[in-house]
Amino acid sequence: MASQDWMTKDFYAVLGVTKDADATAIKKAYRVLAKKYHPDRNPDDAAAAERFKEIGEAYAVLSDPKERQQYDAIRSMASGGARFTSGSSGASGAGFEDILSSMFGGGGGGVRFSTSGAGQPDLDDLMGMFGASGASTSGRRRGPFGFGSFGQREPVKGPDVLTAATLSLRDAVAGTTVELTADGKVMNVRIPAGVHDGQKIRLRGKGRPGAGGGEPGDMVVTISVARHPVYSIDPKNPVNLRMDLPVSLAEAALGATVEVPLLDGSTTRVKIKAGTSSGTVLRLRGKGVVTSKKTGDLLVTVQVAVPKKLSAAARQALESFEAAMGSTNPRATLMEEASR
Repeated sequence: MASQDWMTKDFYAVLGVTKDADATAIKKAYRVLAKKYHPDRNPDDAAAAERFKEIGEAYAVLSDPKERQQYDAIRSMASGGARFTSGSSGASGAGFEDILSSMFGGGGGGVRFSTSGAGQPDLDDLMGMFGASGASTSGRRRGPFGFGSFGQREPVKGPDVLTAATLSLRDAVAGTTVELTADGKVMNVRIPAGVHDGQKIRLRGKGRPGAGGGEPGDMVVTISVARHPVYSIDPKNPVNLRMDLPVSLAEAALGATVEVPLLDGSTTRVKIKAGTSSGTVLRLRGKGVVTSKKTGDLLVTVQVAVPKKLSAAARQALESFEAAMGSTNPRATLMEEASR
């Protein structure tokens, strides 16, 4: 549900993207700015902290197609500069004022929309008074702005509050408590273990108050997970972790047992079979993300490390190895298979 202050906030400008930017461009811009203004990089910098919150709020709205559509509609409406005034409607009264006129049964005299003006309601007042849904809690159908009929105001759920949080991969895996500022309020929010990048967490009843006795809205937190130098969360199954495991040419060719570091600080050992190719994925069961519902695995991708510099002895050894392999050609069937 739309936030009441969208009318005054240009989220596209906050992220530095154009209004027709696609989801990829928006996400890229957000990650660059979130990294630049993250509190860990700007300790005790109130301006950077405020900028970080603005960036998070903008991304939370523009990354959600439905929220972005509502935001664009409200901004488009606001840019028209119409007013809520009584009087006759003419050609310039088309659009939103016609909707309100027909809603209130206007004939020759219309109701016009205004973003300012003494004694006239502004958008915040309207959004607080009107609901965004046509569904009725009492079973009667309401009008497009939450009314059943004049004099009979029905309970309307309060608007949702949107915010964002950036977590380290360790915090995303283990769960953590973060301090969020949204809608002018500061609160500590518990993030459960096993969240992933782009996930939205809905906190019931933490949004803005309802109208006419309606329940409060929710707080929706969009999660971003910072990159880790070793581990990543498997996008296909977020309870699994992934990592690359470098092995030497000899270990891959001859086989070996190597030590693998785990996210919790411990280690385990994994067997590399003789003749293992680069890109082979090994599954370490139960070494992934632990949640209340299940435990994931650690998917280890073997990467054969090719040395960039060789000593004279190493070069000679490799040349002797190549000679010993004789006519073995790893690309022997490549051309034939490519022509199929």
